Amino acid sequence: MDIKAQQTKLANNFGKLLRDKFGKGPEVIHVTISQPYVLVYISGFISPMEQALLEQGQELTVLTTREYLMKSLDPEIRGQVKALTDMGIQHIYYDWNLKNLSGVFVAISPDSPDEGKDSRADYKGRDEIHKEIIRISEQAEKAPDSVYSYMLSSRSMIVFREGILVPIEKKLISLGFDETLRVAKRQLEGGMLNGSTQFSAILDSKIQDVFVDWDFEIDKSVITLILKPNKA
Repeated sequence: MDIKAQQTKLANNFGKLLRDKFGKGPEVIHVTISQPYVLVYISGFISPMEQALLEQGQELTVLTTREYLMKSLDPEIRGQVKALTDMGIQHIYYDWNLKNLSGVFVAISPDSPDEGKDSRADYKGRDEIHKEIIRISEQAEKAPDSVYSYMLSSRSMIVFREGILVPIEKKLISLGFDETLRVAKRQLEGGMLNGSTQFSAILDSKIQDVFVDWDFEIDKSVITLILKPNKA
């Protein structure tokens, strides 16, 4: 099965998975396989119950519920990717944009290339993108120990940050408040990332969506930018 067929099959499988778990599937799922990454962009996704909660101003309830549901979906997502691509997944990052009714999963296998050894890391505006990510990180917590990124396609890129947690965050995680911290950071840092006008100018693309997630155990974060290239 070629990559396009794998992408189509995964999109269909993930659509059914979300429909079974949430009661309603997304309108569109776009899968990008760019080993060792699998990026899944979802749009038009909200269940009737979630819609009712949002109308009552219960955004935090919706986000918190999705955190726990995604934990239960994690093994199934890994299994689907493994079965179709033979990629063993080390971690799955995910995030939601309730305003846009969209979301993203970024599945990463253990054999991630080292920085500087991957042609996808060499794109126009990379240094400026990293500077903007560092600026936002400093406002939200602290400057990362390292930043690197990859342009997976003309419509998607991922940015990794390592070493961004401050002592109070590490303490909250050790006390078991990791999910509460994750929801709070999504609102704070996600808002800053979505509010930046620099990404669009640097990449000469409309920024359709920005997502962010963290692996607290290894103090690592993945930011996903969904692009809509400007026409010449």
